[in-house]
Amino acid sequence: MKRLHLPVIAFLSVFFMSVLCFGQTIKIGFNIPLTGDIPKVGEESKFAAEMLKEEINANGGLLVEGKRYKLQFIYEDNESKAESAVTAALKLIERDKVLAIVGPNSSKQAVPGGQVCDDNRTPMISPWSTNPDTTKDRPWVFRAAFLDPFQGPVAVDFASKEFNAKKAAVLFALANDYSKGLAEIFRDDFEKKNGADSIVSYESYGDKDQDFSAQLTKIIAAKPDFIFLPNNYNEVALIVKQAHDLGWKGPFMGSDAWGNSELMTLCGDDCKGLFFSTHYAAAGATGATKEFIDRYKAKYGYQPADVAALTWDAARIVLQGIQASGKVTGKLKKVRESLRDAIAGISEFNGITGKMRFDDQGDPIKCAVVVKISDQGEFVFTESVCP
Repeated sequence: MKRLHLPVIAFLSVFFMSVLCFGQTIKIGFNIPLTGDIPKVGEESKFAAEMLKEEINANGGLLVEGKRYKLQFIYEDNESKAESAVTAALKLIERDKVLAIVGPNSSKQAVPGGQVCDDNRTPMISPWSTNPDTTKDRPWVFRAAFLDPFQGPVAVDFASKEFNAKKAAVLFALANDYSKGLAEIFRDDFEKKNGADSIVSYESYGDKDQDFSAQLTKIIAAKPDFIFLPNNYNEVALIVKQAHDLGWKGPFMGSDAWGNSELMTLCGDDCKGLFFSTHYAAAGATGATKEFIDRYKAKYGYQPADVAALTWDAARIVLQGIQASGKVTGKLKKVRESLRDAIAGISEFNGITGKMRFDDQGDPIKCAVVVKISDQGEFVFTESVCP
């Protein structure tokens, strides 16, 4: 009998081990910001995912067609950068051979990351991205969050009612797809409902800016009824404090990127009493949502923000898709294709951030909530707005 050389034996061992591991383990990638401008977003995504993985693996794994498979979650840091999100997606797809990717979260990373996943025919679901371009004309890309064309009018209508506002100012991040896109949607809707001159100041700032006094001086001089801030929580804390230092005493209205557990640590008393639209209200939650919050808080020591809850929902949508497709082993391209079809076929999903059904773009039709930051620093439910 002809003998096999050691290199051949080593190759075959690795090959059969990889097939075996793929057969026994389901690999899901997470493209999240563990460093950079918004590392708390990545931390909360990872913590929620780990809690879900531990729960399922402790029960023997994910049940698919009568067999149980262990979950392996692979976390890749996109550094809160668009170019790094592209690199992270390619690593997860090509190097790690993941079945699907959860994330990126921020639209600044999710839009380019989604293009990579769509080009490489790998299912992706963004927990937190609200910019329409993330999923637009990309059949392999989904999301668990509502869209900015819905969120913008929610903010307009609430501010008009709560503040009796007829004039508004906007301050947004020019290099951030999310912030810029939502600012434009808000502006157009506010002007449609209040007149062409109702946006009295429309200001932007550059990447890495820390001093917003020039823009805020212009805004305050224009005498708006309120200031709309579609910005990430770390920037909100700086802007609100600087506005108060310049003498602004009026209200602010925010968006879902405010909803992070670190906001109050950074902003403190300056943010108390402010409102923002978001995906769920942690304070006063009930049922499965409260159970998730209590478990997360007991495990990690703080109350989870919306991105943690949305990551939980997004990962569960992927897992439900895997179970519905019934395919785990075989050619990876075919398994990915079956999973994409299964996710697209989910007619309704009952998540901890609310019930949702998906349209033909992979976007959920779901409710938004407006919360108020209480004197205790909690995000308290104010009202719910549904499509």
